[in-house]
Amino acid sequence: MADAPHTSRFAGLETRTVLGRSVPVAAGFRSRLLGLALLSRKSAGHGLLIPRCSSVHTFGMRFELDLLFLDGGGRIIEMRRSVPPGRVVRCTTASAVLELPAP
Repeated sequence: MADAPHTSRFAGLETRTVLGRSVPVAAGFRSRLLGLALLSRKSAGHGLLIPRCSSVHTFGMRFELDLLFLDGGGRIIEMRRSVPPGRVVRCTTASAVLELPAP
């Protein structure tokens, strides 16, 4: 698998290495709103980092997500595994969320 998703949705986005994964960073409105929604598991690649975020939704997801809520230093403060589509998940103390395709 490549280091970044195989979709043009993330073309041009900055990438960052987080917890050993090279992932695109959702900095703009569209990439933050859509996240990994409507993508296939393969197109989701290694995931997506959403900075300045403490809440995500899984509406439009085609697969379950592992959600890693990170503090300002990039450390995991909360983890939600295998979150199914159609949910809203929050961690009020998070500074960022790493969305990962669940195994």
